[in-house]
Amino acid sequence: MAARILIIDGDVTLSTVLSDYLDSRGYKAMRVSDGKAGLDALAAEHWDAVLMELQGVGMNGYDLLKNIRHRLPNIPLLVLTVRSDREDQMRAFQLGADDYQIKPFTMDILICRIEAILRRVRAFEEKKQKVFDLNEHTFDSLHQTFDGKHMSARESDLLLMLARYEGEVVDRHKILSALWKEDNAFTARSLGVYINHLRGFIKAAQYDIIAVRYKGYKLVNTIS
Repeated sequence: MAARILIIDGDVTLSTVLSDYLDSRGYKAMRVSDGKAGLDALAAEHWDAVLMELQGVGMNGYDLLKNIRHRLPNIPLLVLTVRSDREDQMRAFQLGADDYQIKPFTMDILICRIEAILRRVRAFEEKKQKVFDLNEHTFDSLHQTFDGKHMSARESDLLLMLARYEGEVVDRHKILSALWKEDNAFTARSLGVYINHLRGFIKAAQYDIIAVRYKGYKLVNTIS
């Protein structure tokens, strides 16, 4: 599946050229010209990486960077900017940027940077745990089973997200963006239905899924 890249940059000419170039290299790119539109796009759909400018985005670029990193802790985030000062670069990295490319730049080098980051992310995802022991009950996300009983793909993916962060709140927006690709009233209700289905699977293991109001859900061991 082609990686989806969101470009947030007020320079319409450059962002258009960049979007077209990424499309020609097999990516699916979309550009927006301001930070608010970028945050809306991130809330509405799933993205594999973000390219963003610090200037000319209708808000403080560092605030935008910080906001994106807070909402999506694991998304690859590349800063493409005219700001070349050492202090600007350090601040961007401290706020969560994965890479920092000073304009002007060559497209082929940018593609290499994007591909390098995506490779690291994919390798990390592949190494993550896929089989879990829940009080001697086995959840196998690779084969989508719980104690040998088949689960739907979405049930398995949802339990996998919760099991990887057992005891911690998993943000509702993060779940919807990853599994449903959009966050609205309909998908939120659908998520609630799947949560109830999962509770039925894990009850025998003495686990439960707790809803944390306005935040998300967490998988808890009820006997620990």
